[in-house]
This record gives sequence, structure tokens and C-alpha cells, in this order.
Amino acid sequence: MSQRILVLGPTKSGKSEWAEQLALQSGRPVVYVATSQVAPEDVEWQARIEAHRRRRARTWRTLEVPIALAATLAQAAPTDCWLIDSLGTWVANRLDQADDRWLQETTELLSAIAQFPGTLILVAEETGWGVVPAYPLGRTFRDRLGTLTRQVGASVDIPYLVVAGFAINLNQVGIPVKPLAK
Repeated sequence: MSQRILVLGPTKSGKSEWAEQLALQSGRPVVYVATSQVAPEDVEWQARIEAHRRRRARTWRTLEVPIALAATLAQAAPTDCWLIDSLGTWVANRLDQADDRWLQETTELLSAIAQFPGTLILVAEETGWGVVPAYPLGRTFRDRLGTLTRQVGASVDIPYLVVAGFAINLNQVGIPVKPLAK
């Protein structure tokens, strides 16, 4: 049986750790999909990547997929649990795209999520709680990620919000917000 889970939260909230716990609890073989691009010149970024690597179970298979996420998801087996960490870095990797190409890629990703045959856990950053970024690329990132997480949230079985180290099942406490009619 397939299951789709979104784990959403701010920086350092515990969202990746919660997603990793869910993957372990699935009892399935885990495929960890890292979406970040390795930047050897960025020492602080490399330290963050290494911290994530050290936490992973040695039995997990890791795929580094900074771009072709939808096509990669199509390779999953029904018996697997895939953990995607994270949608925010995937969005950041695609910021150079024109709006029409971005719409096409997100449509493909949402379709791949809907058709995923096993357990799928998606991690996403919540960036929209702060001030509106003062520069266009920052606004594009925040808006694209916010729209994508809303679309993914509407399509998953369980959306979690992780804040200050606590995971909240939004199905249990939330009321879905319907889009406004145009």
C-alpha cells in the first residue's frame, strides 16, 4: 500500500530527523534522495550535508538528485520507502527557470508524487513566515516553494508540521483551506 507524507517546518526545527524516524518506522528498504548540490567551496554547506549523511542508517541507499526529481521518483518499487530531503533545495536548484518551464516541472513532480507506488516522505522548508524578501530572486524562491508545498500538502495522506522539535499531524488538528474561486 502506498503512503505519501509531507514533513514541513522551519530551519533547525527537527523536520529531517522526524522524516528519518518515519522512514525507519516504515519497515521498508529506504532510499534517501538528497536534492542539494555539492559545493566544495562552501565549507559551511558541506558541514550541513555531512551532518545529514552521518545520521542516515548505513543500510539506506542514497541518490543525489538536484534536478531530475520527477523522473527519479518513477524508478521506485512498491516495497520501498523513499525520503526526499528537501523540496526547498530542489526549488533553489531550479530558480533559473522561466515561469512556464517551472509550471511544467512542478506539474510533472506532482504527477510523480501521485503515482508513487511505495511510501514517500517529502521534507520541505517553511520559508514564508518571515518578511517579504527585498530582492526578486528571494521572492521567487519563497513564492515557488510556498505554492509547491501547498500543492503537495493537498495531495499527501499525512502532512506534518515540525516546530521546535515537535511534530504536529495537521490532519488531526487542521482544517484544509480550499483555494479561492477565480
